[in-house]
Amino acid sequence: MSGNGTMMQYFEWYLPSGMLWKQLEKEAPELASAGITGVWIPPCYKGNSGAEDVGYAVYDLYDLGEFDQKGSVPTRYGTLKELLAAIRACHESGLQVYADIVLDHRMGGDEAEEAMAKEYKPDNREEQLGERSRKIEAYTHFMFPGRNKKYSDFEWHWNHFIAVDHDAKHDDNGVFKFRGKEWQENVDRENGNYDYLMGADVDLNNPEVIEELTRWGKWFLEKTDVDGFRLDAVKHMEFTFYHDWLDALRRKEREELFTVGEYWSPDLDALKHYLDTTVGALSLFDVPLHYNFLKASNEGNKFDMRTIFDNTLTKDNPAKSVTFVDNHDSQPGQSLESWVQGWFRQLAYALILLRQEGYPCVFYGDWYGIPHDEIPDMRPGLLPLLEARRRCAYGRQNDYFDHANTIGWTREGDDWHENSGLACVMTNGGEGSKRMYVGEKFRGATFRDITGNREETVVIDDDGSAEFRCNGGSVSVWVRQ
Repeated sequence: MSGNGTMMQYFEWYLPSGMLWKQLEKEAPELASAGITGVWIPPCYKGNSGAEDVGYAVYDLYDLGEFDQKGSVPTRYGTLKELLAAIRACHESGLQVYADIVLDHRMGGDEAEEAMAKEYKPDNREEQLGERSRKIEAYTHFMFPGRNKKYSDFEWHWNHFIAVDHDAKHDDNGVFKFRGKEWQENVDRENGNYDYLMGADVDLNNPEVIEELTRWGKWFLEKTDVDGFRLDAVKHMEFTFYHDWLDALRRKEREELFTVGEYWSPDLDALKHYLDTTVGALSLFDVPLHYNFLKASNEGNKFDMRTIFDNTLTKDNPAKSVTFVDNHDSQPGQSLESWVQGWFRQLAYALILLRQEGYPCVFYGDWYGIPHDEIPDMRPGLLPLLEARRRCAYGRQNDYFDHANTIGWTREGDDWHENSGLACVMTNGGEGSKRMYVGEKFRGATFRDITGNREETVVIDDDGSAEFRCNGGSVSVWVRQ
């Protein structure tokens, strides 16, 4: 990322149907002027619930809101025409666009097929239930009649999948693995083997599947002109798959293809193993840091702020870390609910936006609020942090992580960004202060708190240092007046 890149996740779970692409087209210039440089958009193809589908129950990858399938032409977010207009508007405003890609599973097959399968324990996919295979019916024939073979004549059958979660013959739910199929080896070890997640589990050992997914990837890049990807559920997919898939796309379509994967685990070692296996082909979201933020917000002044970056990807491998506070899965009411408390959110955003490590991601629910849960927007708290990132967060970083409650850091600025340099101080206890060095070039300069949390000004001493204050349970970001 050139300069200080900042991504926005441009959706939350409970959006009304039909508005997002039109809203993004309209608001792209405003996002860019606020300091956003890239937007991660939700899955833009047809899901099993048509216009109501958030996008993770994938039906047809080639239907970007163009065909009458699953009860609607548009997806939840709009039509193909509106999608392309939104991407164009982003590009005209200087924003990159990263598309959410779900290649792990399919849902809503058009016809049932008979096949032999064995049932496995949901909490241990290595352990079979019962001795023998049985004949099941699974909705695994995808022929997409509404699209009528436009763009691709590939049809999916049971042999393109490893397992399903429903036997229509006996109206039975479970984990049913088809006879002759094996779980992928290189996947997360939760539940014994976490290859199977939901729906009809795509078989990445099948060469026809690999060929079709690669063909689709090239088609999708040409059709939409997106700049990169957010990859869903990577811990459930053969770890080498995305290395090879991205390599094929980068060689054929475009060398620069920023990609971040969702490997949802608080275990840093699991993330490191995935990055090693994919040989740096993509970045990962720093899930351990999210959980540190959650813990800090729940524990209040009992949390040791010196440890906020311990056991995180941002500390271990900052170049491959995408940092975030919350997302659509961790928001209230969702499957991975782990919502960082309101009092700590501005502190958490300062920690990801104003330091040199990681590529930060701002959540739509913080920008616009989440009406479904009566969560207000925190734009007044975010805008000054984004301004400080865009204008001031450059140059050498000096850390003052030397107190259990009050921590801080400074950025000394550089020669390319006028008046760059800042001092950030925060506390999870009572009012805090810290003497910190911002650089001798600032001697005699007056600094103000860009967040507006403190009203006084600070004059930098001859040695380039000053005492910087913050309110209790708060953050202040001091920049040159």
